[in-house]
Amino acid sequence: MASSLDFLPSRLPPLVYFAFAHLCLAAAFAATALDPLAIGGFFYHPRMLAVVHLVTLGWISGSILGAIYLVGPLALRFPLPAGPLDHAAFASFAVGVTGMASHFWIDRPAGMAWSAALVTLAFTWVSTRVLLGLRRASVPREVKLPVAFAFANVLLAAGLGFVLAINKVEPFLPFAQLAGALGHAHLAVLGFGTMIVMGAGYRLLPMILPAAMPRGTWSYASAVLLQAGALAVAAALLAGRRLVPAALLALLGLLAFFARVAWILRRPRPAPAERPRPDVGVLHVLQSLVYLALAAGLGLALVVAPEAEWGLGAAMAYGVFGLVGFLAQVVVGVEGRLLPLTAWLWSYAEGGFKDTPPSLHRTPVRPLQIAGLVAWTAGVPMLAAGLGLDRPDLTRAGAGSLCLAVTGNAVNAGVVLVRSRRRGRDEPT
Repeated sequence: MASSLDFLPSRLPPLVYFAFAHLCLAAAFAATALDPLAIGGFFYHPRMLAVVHLVTLGWISGSILGAIYLVGPLALRFPLPAGPLDHAAFASFAVGVTGMASHFWIDRPAGMAWSAALVTLAFTWVSTRVLLGLRRASVPREVKLPVAFAFANVLLAAGLGFVLAINKVEPFLPFAQLAGALGHAHLAVLGFGTMIVMGAGYRLLPMILPAAMPRGTWSYASAVLLQAGALAVAAALLAGRRLVPAALLALLGLLAFFARVAWILRRPRPAPAERPRPDVGVLHVLQSLVYLALAAGLGLALVVAPEAEWGLGAAMAYGVFGLVGFLAQVVVGVEGRLLPLTAWLWSYAEGGFKDTPPSLHRTPVRPLQIAGLVAWTAGVPMLAAGLGLDRPDLTRAGAGSLCLAVTGNAVNAGVVLVRSRRRGRDEPT
């Protein structure tokens, strides 16, 4: 039987994943800000793909893999101790992501297959541990189901990505490379990124706000509908079939998720008196959900009228809203609440559970948090407008704003870790 110490999160894997993720996102925004002309234009070209993979694999997936070592024990209630193979999985992931981004950047397809294989190995290891852990997790099935879907889907998406990397060098697939890339991207974004937000959100949102936890049929329906929609969208893209039915299925899943979020927001619980207001982490999360709604609406419009004159610009904005405004930003919000809590627990354990660490609500740098929120609020629409309207000046301004936000977020994370190790008698006033 697991003891309370078994639920203390491991330290090294989440910290190295988070550090690497920050480097990837900062590099993506810096590259875009320094040379927006090289990134813009049609979305399927080597340098755009390099930047996109730094955001999707490096930041979003890297942060999820790091966060699961914290969320697993703390929120999903299954032990996830780290060992040598977890450290090897991170090394495989970091080398693989770096290899993929660099080979996309220099347009050398031959190096993408081994890079994709290394990333797939890391996903396989972590996903296997999570799926096994969920079997004994003491949380509602409404939480387990979407999390299990997410980690099963990322294995499918990673496998498809590996096959596409081989096909790029030696074509053998019965569908076009672009169709495969779009199917791979939507399976990863809908089936993994959005699904993990749904599953973890049903557990973490009530903890973060705080509020009541949703249960019942609609929670199951949201996961099942989104899962069916993600698979249907990917299959339709690969087969070259009509996307409208598949897109509507995914949209129904998102609507059911929004209904559950609204249910949570209508049932608040008393928050700790010392928590700063407004809560920057919650504002990031809520703003990211607005971008999810915008991306869903724009995606449906693109499906209904794919040949419209505004299609290319709308597709660029759709990608920015979905990847940067929603998924990348929701990571910022959750990490901003999760890291102080975990750092507090680590410090408390180091003191033998005797010396109380500083309050987790006092360890973040408040001005950096607020500046980061402002930078994200300004940067996402500027980046979307710049890429969508082919305006390099707006692209540079948006990416520069977001790069500063990511840098500030990394500094704030470091300060949280340092301040949390100070004992109660040194607590800042």
